[in-house]
Amino acid sequence: MDVQLRHLRTLVAVVDAGTFTDAAAVLGCSQAAVSRSIAALETILGTRMLDRSTHHVLLTGPGSRVVAHARRILDEVALLRRIADESRAELRVGYAYAALGKHTRRLQKAWAAAHPRVSLVFLHSNSPTAGLSGGIADVAVIRRPLEDDRFDVASIGIEYRYAAVDTDNALARRRSVRLADLARYTVAIDYRSGTTSPDLWPPDAQLTTRNTDGVDEWLTLIASGQAVGMTAEATANQNPRPGVAYRVVTDAPLIDVRLAWWKDDPPPLLDALLEMTRQLYATAPPRAQRHRPPATAGAAAAPGGGTGR
Repeated sequence: MDVQLRHLRTLVAVVDAGTFTDAAAVLGCSQAAVSRSIAALETILGTRMLDRSTHHVLLTGPGSRVVAHARRILDEVALLRRIADESRAELRVGYAYAALGKHTRRLQKAWAAAHPRVSLVFLHSNSPTAGLSGGIADVAVIRRPLEDDRFDVASIGIEYRYAAVDTDNALARRRSVRLADLARYTVAIDYRSGTTSPDLWPPDAQLTTRNTDGVDEWLTLIASGQAVGMTAEATANQNPRPGVAYRVVTDAPLIDVRLAWWKDDPPPLLDALLEMTRQLYATAPPRAQRHRPPATAGAAAAPGGGTGR
């Protein structure tokens, strides 16, 4: 038989209470059960834990060392339980760049009203699964193919692609741009978690690219005029930056926005989250109304909402 938590819990209770009788009262069991648990622990470890020759039990030398480790083990178990309890009190949504863009705050407000006991928490993780595979998130916002059989995915809406250019660039003076316009410049691409790849351009485009890692590096490069970028419209909404202008790319394919979760461990209230997010995307204005040029950073917020590059 192996050492069990009940053995360690009983040992600590006896040491803290001073007697088997008082320990039994603390644990809510009989004195006989306390004696059996201590005897079992001593048999498993092959040494005496307690000296019973006095009115109050005392620790033996080995017992004093064991009880110190027992306390640490019980503290770690208590921490695991607190983590589990906290996870049931919140639904963690991972994202790589900008969560759900303009829909993020609306979703949080609607969620808080409908599910006040479960917080909806958005967490940033610049990884292909937006924190899902690393255990950071319960659900992830995904805007690129997720070829991993461990996860299930469901579409919640679509987003347009936006160019991100230096405000001094001639493209910033246009209402919209095309893929060929961007191909004349170096294109900053986040290959790890972005939505942009050279495959979006024709093979004869002779595209020059520069690899970036994360939204801050991506935006800094663009603001300095060293590159241009293309991203989900959500990035334009949630990541304004001085010196960066966002313009819709009229001939780029739309982005399918999806939620992903562990196939064998779907989170609680997943159906409610899917329904709410789909409703928000369904109420987005038609494309014709969204081709007004987004404001540059420092002015009004750009249209759109989401994560991606």
